[in-house]
Amino acid sequence: MKAFVFHGPGQSAWEEVPDPAVKEPTDVVVRVDAVTICGTDLHILKGDVPEVLPGTVLGHEAVGEIVEAGGDVETVRPGDRVLVSCITSCGRCSYCRERMYGQCRGGGGWILGHLIDGTQAEYVRVPHADLSVHALPGALDSRDAVLLADIFPTAYEVGVLNGRVRPGDTVAVVGAGPIGLAAIATARLFSPERIIAVDLAPARLEAAHRFGADAVADVHEAPAQLVADLTDGLGADVVIEAVGVPESFELCTRMVRPGGHVANIGVHGRPATLHLEDLWIKDVTITTGLVDTHSTPTLLRMAAAGRLPTAQMVTHTFPLSRMEEAYDVFRRAGETAALKVVLGGVQHELAVPAA
Repeated sequence: MKAFVFHGPGQSAWEEVPDPAVKEPTDVVVRVDAVTICGTDLHILKGDVPEVLPGTVLGHEAVGEIVEAGGDVETVRPGDRVLVSCITSCGRCSYCRERMYGQCRGGGGWILGHLIDGTQAEYVRVPHADLSVHALPGALDSRDAVLLADIFPTAYEVGVLNGRVRPGDTVAVVGAGPIGLAAIATARLFSPERIIAVDLAPARLEAAHRFGADAVADVHEAPAQLVADLTDGLGADVVIEAVGVPESFELCTRMVRPGGHVANIGVHGRPATLHLEDLWIKDVTITTGLVDTHSTPTLLRMAAAGRLPTAQMVTHTFPLSRMEEAYDVFRRAGETAALKVVLGGVQHELAVPAA
């Protein structure tokens, strides 16, 4: 089959690789119908995630059809259309028992496209399938469903829930890329008084308005002052960092009110300064986190009912064979106005080992 392979910082290719196969009785093999590219994949290509070894197939989000299942898999079977979650869960370790699936110590967590071959391929092996793939309702389009593999659960859990958004809050979201837009959309579920989006790209600020932001600010035009002006000088109740660079994190800590929350979603490749000389007296809560995907079943039901703006998120579509072009478009989002790119696969006959 063909897959998108990481060969080291700045080096990658769509190339031939061996077909995956069931290795453990809890595995499934999924034929990929739709896959997308995540900002984390760009961080990997920059060298920001050194755990990803050269030769790894990238990608951790997909929708597809199960073509092979191990003997211990009970919840799905070949022929089922499924969402492949970005997080794999053993279901048995102490973290999984607390629904902290991202920290799984039983061979799960974020492993696809990180520690093992991922989803940006014609086929993918998914370990611990009973808790790591989700059967999809027939009414949910693959282009919509694939956004529930990562960005919506991440924005909702790591941004909105960790930030403890409540009715009447002022919420500031720094970064209006896909994760930031999903944070805006899911924060609205809690009826905040206002949502303020901050970015440097006019197209993304325009998108933030469409996704529900009440006000937007260019990062170069004193967004902290705008937040102060709108809150009688207090600052935002919740500030969500959705970029992953030191400057955006430090901006978030300047925008939060005393007693407020800063919820960091962004993947950081460089150290950021924590200004405790200013923050120690403000009773500020700062949270970080890897998504656990415990909300995925709920979000899938909401998407199927049309309660999430998934269709608005997809701006570009490609066949799988144009993976390199899709990466280029996504990487140059400031020029291309790309939000999410979705790629659809061409059917490929899976090699069956000889008996």
